[in-house]
Amino acid sequence: MTFPGGRGLFCVIDARLTLPEPAMERMIFVNLPVRDLAVSRRFYTSLGFDVNEQFSDDEVVCVTISDTIIVMLLTERRFATFITTQIADARTTTEVLNGLSAETRAEVDELVERALAAGGTAREPIEDGAMYGRSFTDPDGHVWEVIYMDMGAV
Repeated sequence: MTFPGGRGLFCVIDARLTLPEPAMERMIFVNLPVRDLAVSRRFYTSLGFDVNEQFSDDEVVCVTISDTIIVMLLTERRFATFITTQIADARTTTEVLNGLSAETRAEVDELVERALAAGGTAREPIEDGAMYGRSFTDPDGHVWEVIYMDMGAV
């Protein structure tokens, strides 16, 4: 028997059968400590990303990069409640390289140019065969690489 809206065939054994809850799609949540939440909010919205106000408050801003990529900007005070070590100063040490894919070279350039106009800092471009990328740092020094891969040339 197939249930309306169902994803497949279910065998009904008794009337107490309950349908499984729809599974949450695998997502990534990038949690970043920030010194000035308002500055960081303006920076990421200037890149064209939306803020999910439902999960934002005076210590956290939830930035939606895509349906499966969320950036949680947390004040350093709030971020510290989740860790037992010191917060890395991304301006003096690299704790992570965050990479985002782009559909075209032009999309790479557009996003990086928006980042620079919003106060980000450019890093060296990446060009290696079929791969083209540019990167920038946000106001707190977090590194973002934007990469386009020409799959036809791979």
